[in-house]
Amino acid sequence: MSKKQQQIRMILVREAARLMVEENVTQFLDAKKLAAKRLFGKPLKNLPSNKEVADAVYQMNHLLDSEVLDQQLFEMRKVAIEVMGALKDFSPRLIGSVSTGRICESSDIDIHVFVDHIESLLIFLDHLGWQYENTLVTIQQNGRLNDYHHVYLWFDYPIELSVYPTLEIRQNSLSSIDGKPIKRLSLTRVKELVVLKQ
Repeated sequence: MSKKQQQIRMILVREAARLMVEENVTQFLDAKKLAAKRLFGKPLKNLPSNKEVADAVYQMNHLLDSEVLDQQLFEMRKVAIEVMGALKDFSPRLIGSVSTGRICESSDIDIHVFVDHIESLLIFLDHLGWQYENTLVTIQQNGRLNDYHHVYLWFDYPIELSVYPTLEIRQNSLSSIDGKPIKRLSLTRVKELVVLKQ
């Protein structure tokens, strides 16, 4: 990669990160495409990786107000513990920015739950009296398209439950940010993280 290409890439990374931090663009691809359009007036082929943008978002957020974000992370993990405790029969696992600690102001709480029939989970949520929205999301895995239910909850922070068949608890999906297996934290592990921060 030439020096000019490296400079363009860095400018794109910074602008995409700024869009996510300051303008609440939530998807990496959307942020990168919008950055290219604003900076160069056209789509670009060689966009930065999600990891490059995620790293820049993390640095930008923590330069702005690390104390506030540390407190927000602590509170989000406590909410995750409450929700995971209530959903313990569905083997909840915390993933994403709240599990890694690399949150931004607009982060949500991402939890994987495992059940063979979505109705069982929805009936349980009704029993708890929780407000939710259930949608079907198509995800590409190993060259195939699969449909998964995503259930959105509203607590002090937005929560997204990704619903998988029970057997998939043994499989690890790959992260869209760095391409590595997603780290899923059990309720016990999340409690340990909160205790460490107290």
